[in-house]
Amino acid sequence: MADPDKKLKKDLIDIFEEVKESVRRTDNRSRAGLMLGLQEMGSTLHGFIGGYYPVDSNIIVLNRTPIRRIEETKPELFAPYSFHVLLHEYIHSLGVLDEGLTRRKTYDISRKMFGEEHLVTEFSKNMERFFPNLVYPVYGWRPQEQVPVEIIKGFDRSSVQPYIA
Repeated sequence: MADPDKKLKKDLIDIFEEVKESVRRTDNRSRAGLMLGLQEMGSTLHGFIGGYYPVDSNIIVLNRTPIRRIEETKPELFAPYSFHVLLHEYIHSLGVLDEGLTRRKTYDISRKMFGEEHLVTEFSKNMERFFPNLVYPVYGWRPQEQVPVEIIKGFDRSSVQPYIA
């Protein structure tokens, strides 16, 4: 059976490679061996969470709900939104757990890579302008329910070296 999300997954993999390169170039930091999971976290009356990084893990989890809504309503925002959320969570995975510092680093890296007027930088300055119901999770947040996480194959591909050259 064909995977209906194949293009979405490939796009997220490609965007993450750009995220890693941006952090490497601007902050001279990197991390290998991460996985990406997609999880249906939905939204609440208070908003939605774009993604999260479980501390001391090797996975970044993105919420499918906003991705689906963006694809349905404003597909031109998919790449900058995905870059922003992946960058934010990647910075957490590098050990920056303070939310305020993570937001500042996300903005600084976005501005250095794309300039002040680019959508990625605009998202990092004021995501609420584009998505007024976005909620940033507090330290240690995890979904209340055990909703399955779909692991995306081929994520963090530049970190994988062939065993036989």
